[in-house]
Amino acid sequence: MNFLKAEWRKLAIINYDINPEVLLKYLPEGTELDFYQNKCYVSLVGFMFLNTKLLGLPIPFHRNFEEVNLRFYVKKKENGIWKRGVVFIKEIVPKPALSFVANSVYQENYTTMPMKNKMYEKDNELLIQYSWKDKTWHSIEITAENQLLKMEANSEFEFITEHYYGFTKRENSTSEYEVCHPKWDHYRVKDHQLNLCFSKIYGTDFECLNHQKPASVMLAEGSEIQVKTKKHLRKI
Repeated sequence: MNFLKAEWRKLAIINYDINPEVLLKYLPEGTELDFYQNKCYVSLVGFMFLNTKLLGLPIPFHRNFEEVNLRFYVKKKENGIWKRGVVFIKEIVPKPALSFVANSVYQENYTTMPMKNKMYEKDNELLIQYSWKDKTWHSIEITAENQLLKMEANSEFEFITEHYYGFTKRENSTSEYEVCHPKWDHYRVKDHQLNLCFSKIYGTDFECLNHQKPASVMLAEGSEIQVKTKKHLRKI
């Protein structure tokens, strides 16, 4: 059953190579870290939620909004098959009702902050910016060529975007849900700017990201998506 249908568009993705030990305490029971070419990644992702429907119904004033999240990559073997997914450290949205529903139904770590976005296209370039406010404004900004490119097999972009499950660590269990979408096209990134104190927003475990350059920066076009109702609960 579809819990949510929407479009995820213009996904600005900033990836960091991180010490795996930092993530172990966030790892849901039954999952293990997923690596790309022996590197452990954490990603800061900003994007637009568009045309959102909850249980098939559009919710007034909650259809189009920004989200910014920090996530890492895991896998879980089930019946001999690997399920590849993500674990969210924190997800930021602009409306309290969004946080309430996500935290209540999926036990995710959503929080509400004022948010805004800018999107410009000029001279064959795209400029995408997502901003959110704690006591001060933080932002992700990417400049890219406006020509769409196809995903390359076994690429870093494929690894980052082809994780189709969400896993959530709970006190005595792990919950799981599926996210369905086609393969995404992307844009060639020319430049980026990041105005963010990781330790302030995500805690001291991620203070290290303040002092290192991203391993890569990506801009995905996105697509329509479906989030399935939580269907698996693994008791410890």
